[in-house]
Amino acid sequence: MTNTATGIEATTPREATDLLRILRTPTPQLVERVRRGLPFAELVALRKTLGLSLQEMTAYAGIPGRTLVRRRQAGRLDPAESERVLRIERLLALATEMLRDVERARDWLKSPKTALAGQSPLDYAATEVGAREVEQLIGRLRHGVFS
Repeated sequence: MTNTATGIEATTPREATDLLRILRTPTPQLVERVRRGLPFAELVALRKTLGLSLQEMTAYAGIPGRTLVRRRQAGRLDPAESERVLRIERLLALATEMLRDVERARDWLKSPKTALAGQSPLDYAATEVGAREVEQLIGRLRHGVFS
C-alpha cells in the first residue's frame, strides 16, 4: 500500500509517515527526546520494521543483554542508547526517502556496500563517524553521484 502523502510504499509494521517524521523533527526536540530516553517500545518497533531479531537489534544499538532486561522493565532507554537507536532510525528514514519503499530501504541497509568497505550500512553505522559516512553515501546516491 502506497502512502498518498509521501508516495512511499509502506510494507512493514511502521507507516512511512512515521519513519519520515524523524527527518522533519526540529533538532531541539530530538535532543530532548534523547536526553529523556526513548521509550523501550520505540526500539521494539524499529526492530520489527528492520526485520531483525531482538538480539541483532540490540547489537546494532550497543545494548548488552542484561541491560536490555532492565530497560524493558523500566520502559525507557538511557540517553546513550537512545542516541544510537535514533541514529538507526534516521538512517532508515533517509534510505526510505531515497528508495521510496520501506522494504527496499530495509534490504539496502542490510546489504554490503563497496563504498562502505564491503560492510552493510547498519554495520558501518556502529559509530557516529560511520553513520555520517552512510548519510553521505545516501546523499550522493540521491544526487546521482555513484561511489
